[in-house]
Amino acid sequence: MSKYWVNKFLFQIDRDPDLLERYQTNPRAMVESWEQSMGPMLTPVEISTVNSFTPQEREALINHDYVALFEMGAHFFLNLTLFIAVYEDQYTARSGPLSFQLEFGQKLSHWLGKDYPTVAL
Repeated sequence: MSKYWVNKFLFQIDRDPDLLERYQTNPRAMVESWEQSMGPMLTPVEISTVNSFTPQEREALINHDYVALFEMGAHFFLNLTLFIAVYEDQYTARSGPLSFQLEFGQKLSHWLGKDYPTVAL
């Protein structure tokens, strides 16, 4: 897993309302666009050519599969906060406050008592 790139994606999308909206409405286009233009940017004038998502990472990001991302070693907090931003309004309107967070925990409950996947790069 290219954890750095996945974590960079999670961090950047969560902190930019325009990117977040694009990710919510058309995740495939957002992931592909980010991977081609934003991801490689190290600074405004420096570009990296050595990183890319694996096919599994790309599909997990496109499908909003936060369980798969967690299991591949995405940083837990970055993963949780992005998907709170993606789903909180929808879940809160349907089931009340913290309902997405409770579902997130429930979907990861099979990890209870096990060592979590490492987030080390």
